[in-house]
Amino acid sequence: MSPHPHAAAPHRPRLSDVLSELAETWSQPRISVGQLIQALEDRGLIGLLLILAVANVIPNPPGTSAVLGLPMLYLSWQMMRGGMPWLPQFLAARSFDIDHFRTVVARTTPRLNRVERLLRPRLPSLSSPAAFRILGAVCLLLSVVLAMPIPFGNLLPAAAIAIIALGALERDGLWIAGGVLFGIAVSVFLASAIVIVTRAILSFVGL
Repeated sequence: MSPHPHAAAPHRPRLSDVLSELAETWSQPRISVGQLIQALEDRGLIGLLLILAVANVIPNPPGTSAVLGLPMLYLSWQMMRGGMPWLPQFLAARSFDIDHFRTVVARTTPRLNRVERLLRPRLPSLSSPAAFRILGAVCLLLSVVLAMPIPFGNLLPAAAIAIIALGALERDGLWIAGGVLFGIAVSVFLASAIVIVTRAILSFVGL
């Protein structure tokens, strides 16, 4: 299974439909990252990266970013190296409550439906296999920023990854470019904020 998404086939269910059906029919109390990647089938790596990114954008119980951040790092690294959508057991076994998953799907599906209508293949050079490796590097950097213990610092990097993943799923280079530019702006903003806060603390303690 390639991490590069295939062109949409006629009558192929949209990602929002797949997620809604999964949320409605899942009977176990928890769902793992490995089970999600199996359910996504050919959407594989990028679809899972989108789900994990969206789960970090909406309000979450404490500790959710710690559960989702490490798989995002690993998936971005695989995307960068052109690897397969496979996870080692210690990552695949990471899970979260099915009720929380249903909440994420319920909150995001209406918006995802609207976004899916806007996506279409554009700027094919930005969705080529070579470009996907570069996108993987960008997502890896954003995942590192997301995993850092910065108050509310996970929201903007996760949003940038979600935009990139949405564009990648439908080979929409315009969305991909927008997500990359937004991700760069977010990284610069957070880095500047860290420097300013650090300098203020050092100045306060007289160093």
